[in-house]
Amino acid sequence: MMILVLALGVLSGCGGGTDQVDQGTETNKIVRYNIGADPKTLDPALNSGVQSSGILANCYEGLMRLDENNKAIPGMAESYEVSDNNTTYTFKLRDAQWSDGQKVTAQDFEYAWKRALDPKTAAEYAYQLYYIKNGNEFNANKAKMDDVGVKALDEKTLEVTLIAPTPYFLELTAFPTYFPVRKDIVEKNPEAWPITPENVPFNGPFKMTKWQRGDSIQVVKNDTYYDAGRVKLDGIEYTMITEDTTAFQAFQSGEIDGSDGVSEAQIPQLRENNDPNFKIHPYIGTYYYSLNVTKEPTDNPKVRKALSLAIDRNLITTVVVKAGQKPAKTFVPEGMTGPDGKDFVESSKDYGITPEANVKEAQKLLAEAGYPNGEGFPDTTVYYNTNESHKAIAEAVQEMWKKNLNINVKLQNQEWKVFQETRTQGNFQIARNGWIGDYSDPMTFLDMFISTSGNNNSHWKNPEFDKLITDIKKTEDAEKRYQMLHQAQDMIMEDNILIPIYYYTNAELLRENIKGVKVSPLGQVFFDNAYIDQ
Repeated sequence: MMILVLALGVLSGCGGGTDQVDQGTETNKIVRYNIGADPKTLDPALNSGVQSSGILANCYEGLMRLDENNKAIPGMAESYEVSDNNTTYTFKLRDAQWSDGQKVTAQDFEYAWKRALDPKTAAEYAYQLYYIKNGNEFNANKAKMDDVGVKALDEKTLEVTLIAPTPYFLELTAFPTYFPVRKDIVEKNPEAWPITPENVPFNGPFKMTKWQRGDSIQVVKNDTYYDAGRVKLDGIEYTMITEDTTAFQAFQSGEIDGSDGVSEAQIPQLRENNDPNFKIHPYIGTYYYSLNVTKEPTDNPKVRKALSLAIDRNLITTVVVKAGQKPAKTFVPEGMTGPDGKDFVESSKDYGITPEANVKEAQKLLAEAGYPNGEGFPDTTVYYNTNESHKAIAEAVQEMWKKNLNINVKLQNQEWKVFQETRTQGNFQIARNGWIGDYSDPMTFLDMFISTSGNNNSHWKNPEFDKLITDIKKTEDAEKRYQMLHQAQDMIMEDNILIPIYYYTNAELLRENIKGVKVSPLGQVFFDNAYIDQ
């Protein structure tokens, strides 16, 4: 009993805030926030990680930025006009500077967008710019760079022509792939500039000054930012503590002030105690496993479906992760409403995925695939990036497949940067994955599976699907568009190229006296309006 009382005392005593924020810092306006692992890159065109996109979103600013409701408001663009057919946008840039004092120009945006589309750049997120006229064609070497529908008319005017009206285009311009970069900086040292932030100018509320691999990224207030008066913090120290348990201990001891990952073992107690430093935020995202359709045995559709049906998702969400996640029955998650007023998930087809495992059907499918009772099943490995929660989920799935299908799979963890490369190159059979929406529309979960997408980790290629996605992007009728979006999800789910596990929630630790932090349901954590309540 004494041990329990002491443990509860430690938990309830972590909410003071001011002392912990002051310890070990030069100023009491520095927030130390854990993101779990080193980013793969700090290049906006090449970034594909949620945590690193959060850093970029605090240090860069696009034509638009997002308000508290994730709607576009003026950023670098002071104003804009739209043509009658809603396909041509003319943006007028405000007077703004990079952190080295140079002007932010329309040419910086034109260069950045065309660079992201250039096939030589090999940007995983190039498809995010396919809304722009000839963007897809240029990326596929079927058009010239000059044909792409983005052009700086002068230093302060950017004209953008789309292939069709896109209702969320303004929100897209707040996404990292659309951030401006400077041609002189990139071309001076193409390999080194995105890993040496002290030599890079930034145009956002903060600027990076130092990146110590495996330890921290330092950012400080950018005094040249046009709205610097709004920024109250002196800086942020992003830490890379991989294990959630270690991060929790660091939070308890006052070494860090927040973390976007929370130890699963601590969540029930934190919830029960109503700890003021603990929050569960909504999250538009799905935790899933990518199945490589080019590798044996996951090249067999029946094997893929058997593996999915043999998983008890309810057990994972109630026993393993425990932060209010819901078992996933679709790939597109909850949180996006269609023109019929229903959540996209609510109006989706029934794909036969239930919270509990459907063992009988899974065994039948595995036998039909040539592996009755698991006999002769090839050596198979599940890859995941180093993290306690990913390991626990993988171990649970490993046990379910052993129990329900009589197959043995191996588990292999990898450091985040290596793991990202493993998935991109297709050097796996089964790999942990997760997708958080880049904007609030089902398309952000679907167009990643076109044949040319760098985020298509299943390495699935379907020309009919590619055409459907292109047609959706040209469709103006909202109801018809949503029907087509459902058709696209049907193709993904019915071919079982992935295994949805659960719909995310975002569990976070943050000292209660740190106010004004915006945690987006799209994953980024914004500190531009944050302050410390003394």
